[in-house]
Amino acid sequence: MSQRRERSRTIRLIPTAVVAAFLATVTAIVPAEAASPAAIQDTAAQAQTDGGTQEQLTSHATSGSDHPAAKPEQKQAVAPEPETCTEPNSEGTSVCVQETKPTDLPERLAQSSLGAQAVDPPQWCEDANGIILGTRTQICLVTGLTYTTTRTVNGTTTVTGEADMVVINYSYSDTGLPTFAHQLELSMYGGWGDAQKASVDGQATLSGSCTLESSSFPAQPLLPLNSWRSGEAFFDTTATAAGAIGNCATYWYLTFTNAGYPAAVTSYDLNEFRCDNATVGRAAVGCVVPWYASELVYSSASYPSLASHVQRAQASGLPGATFANPLTRTEDDTIINTNRQMACGDAPSITGLSCDEYPIARSREGLSSGGTRRTFDGCQMANVSSGTGPTGVSVCMITATENNAQGGLNTQFFRAERVLDGDPFRVNAS
Repeated sequence: MSQRRERSRTIRLIPTAVVAAFLATVTAIVPAEAASPAAIQDTAAQAQTDGGTQEQLTSHATSGSDHPAAKPEQKQAVAPEPETCTEPNSEGTSVCVQETKPTDLPERLAQSSLGAQAVDPPQWCEDANGIILGTRTQICLVTGLTYTTTRTVNGTTTVTGEADMVVINYSYSDTGLPTFAHQLELSMYGGWGDAQKASVDGQATLSGSCTLESSSFPAQPLLPLNSWRSGEAFFDTTATAAGAIGNCATYWYLTFTNAGYPAAVTSYDLNEFRCDNATVGRAAVGCVVPWYASELVYSSASYPSLASHVQRAQASGLPGATFANPLTRTEDDTIINTNRQMACGDAPSITGLSCDEYPIARSREGLSSGGTRRTFDGCQMANVSSGTGPTGVSVCMITATENNAQGGLNTQFFRAERVLDGDPFRVNAS
C-alpha cells in the first residue's frame, strides 16, 4: 500500500478574470498526479454514456459494520480555519471564505429533494462534525463554510453579505464492485445581502489507482435557504489484475460565483477507500475502508463454548473487543502456524473437545508476538495457569464441532469484509 494522503481542504480565492484559466489548468491547487477539471469534464461526458457499474452501486453498510467509528489518529478541529480573502478588485469588491465547525446542522431533507443521482447520507453523518466517520463501505465528513462579500470605498470596507453553509462529504463503496462514489452536498442555512445571491458549481478529479466514471455538479443558486445543492462522482479502481491492491484520493472543487465579485474556489478531498483483487475466495473486485475494524461475531446461541471462552479471554484484558483495541489480520502462514503450535501444541486429547486459542491464530496478536498462555476454570488445560493483561493468549478446551466451525466463520468473515493482511478487526461473542 502506498503512503496514505491525509485529508486536507484548501481554499483559493481567484479574481473573476482568471477563473477560466483556472478551469483549464488548475496547476496551483490540484495535485500533480490529479487530472485537471477541464480534462475531467471531457472524461465525465464520455463516462455518462458508458453506464458501467455505478447503476449497481448502492449506499449500505456491511454485516460487519455494526456502527460507525472515527478514523484513528485524526485530530478534530477545535477552532475555525483562518479566513481567506481576495484583494479588492477594481470595483472595490472582494470575497472571503472560512471553513467553520457548524454547531447546529439544518434539518435533513427528504431524498427526493437531492440531485437525481445523489443519495441521502445515513443519519449518523450528523455526528461527523469536523471528523471523518466511517463503516467498512461508507465515509462521512461534515464541515461548515462561511462565504462573505465586502466592498471597499475610500479605504473603508463594508460587509455586504454573508452566507453560512453546511458541507457534507459522503463517499460509499461495495465489497463486490470496482466502483465507488464521492458525493458532496452543501446547504445555506443562514444568509443575507449579496452573499446569498451566489451560485455554486463543482468539478471532480482524482489521484491514485482509479479513473473517473462520471461526475455532475451543475451551477446552482445557494437560495433558497435550507435547500441542498449536490454533486455526485463515480470512480472506478484500476486495481483489477489478480492480486492487485490500490488506493484512490478523490477531490471536489467548488466554485462560488457572484455578479460583481471575484470567484472563490474551495476544495474537499477524501482518501479513505482501498480497492483490491487480492481477497482470497472473492472472484470480484471490491472496495472498502481498510482502517474500519469490522466485527466478527460468534453467537452464544450457536457456539456456546466458543463464545464463552472469547468472552472470558477478553474480560481478562486481551484485545479485540473494541475499535480502540482491535486485532490485526495476518495472512502469513508461518505466523499462523507458530501461533497455533505455541498455544495448543501440547493440548490434551479429550474426546469431543479441542483446543481453542484467543486471540485467534490468524491475528498478529498471537504468541508469535510475545506473551504467555493463560486459562480458566473448566478449560482442562492443567499445565497452564490463569492470568490477566493485554498480551499473550488464552487457551481452552471447547466443543470440537464448534472449534471446527470457527475456522469457516473466520474465513467467511475475512472474505465478506475484504479483510486483508494488516487490517484491524473486532471479535464479538454475544
